[in-house]
Amino acid sequence: MAKKRPAETAVPRGPLTPERLARLYRLLRVLAARPMRRGALVARLRLGVRKFYRDLEALRDLGIEVHLNGDHYALTERLDAVLGRLPFPDPNLTVAEAVQLAKGRGAAHKRLKAKVAAFTG
Repeated sequence: MAKKRPAETAVPRGPLTPERLARLYRLLRVLAARPMRRGALVARLRLGVRKFYRDLEALRDLGIEVHLNGDHYALTERLDAVLGRLPFPDPNLTVAEAVQLAKGRGAAHKRLKAKVAAFTG
């Protein structure tokens, strides 16, 4: 089994647009429910086969493994674990909003605070 990259360094090869992120999220939710064949996944998600394989590659680039067992695709981990490695797109915050959100004490607040500090100097 290939080593998984840490979330901080994992980056998909193609752009991670909000539309693509929504597709990846839906794919993960479907696979978390039960293993499925490629044809059923493509039909359920309304994807072409080429886009399906590109999305699988993007998930692997993010350190999220999708296992092929026979002819069924399945997640190798629980959904909540893999969602922690799926990046969230830019929420289009203003600097003032980002500073306000960074005032908390949690891990997410600290990460945001570090990003704000790097930006504002």
